[in-house]
Amino acid sequence: MDIRRFFTYLIPYIIKGIPVTISVSALALMMGAVIGIFLSMLRVYGRKSIQIILTVYGTVFRSIPQTVLLLLLFFSIAGSINIEPYWAAVFSLTIISSSYQTEIFRGAFLSIDSGQMMAARAIGMSRGKAIQVIMLPQVFRRALPAWTNEVAVTIKASALVYILGIPEMLRLAQYDISRTKQPFPAYLAVGLLYFLLIYTTNRILRMVEQKLRIEGMQ
Repeated sequence: MDIRRFFTYLIPYIIKGIPVTISVSALALMMGAVIGIFLSMLRVYGRKSIQIILTVYGTVFRSIPQTVLLLLLFFSIAGSINIEPYWAAVFSLTIISSSYQTEIFRGAFLSIDSGQMMAARAIGMSRGKAIQVIMLPQVFRRALPAWTNEVAVTIKASALVYILGIPEMLRLAQYDISRTKQPFPAYLAVGLLYFLLIYTTNRILRMVEQKLRIEGMQ
């Protein structure tokens, strides 16, 4: 392996794909969080029939390999409406991530003492108001450790969009391999950059978690 080429050309070349990796991951996480919070509330407080439907939805989406699911969703979306591959990939990852985030937020809701909801209702709060004012602030704090792991999972899953032709880091590595016929340096560079990206993101989120932690809160 040419060490000089690795650091002076290959790393800077593949770094060009980081903005795509970050944007795809961030959009999928944010939209997945919105969907996940909404669905988790339905899982906890919705009617029994809705809970059963959402349980099946989550089980199916978490049981299918992400590569297969990404392809199914991508071609379903791209084949149904006129949309750019980038946004089809984002929406596909959003749906996948939302199925996992639903369980994360559902677990956070269930970890809160049910007496808090009963007390809120007893003083005249509607269920919606109680969820908004009392439950959600606690849910966000309690869900953060598991959500941090979902961030790492989604960033790694974003590498799968290379099979859709999206020019993220792994796709750029494929371009370099096609020219040099040397896969090891290219994949090593991608692995190193993903490690640094995920490690840095996790450290930042752990710092946020420490800032939001309330001593004695279980």
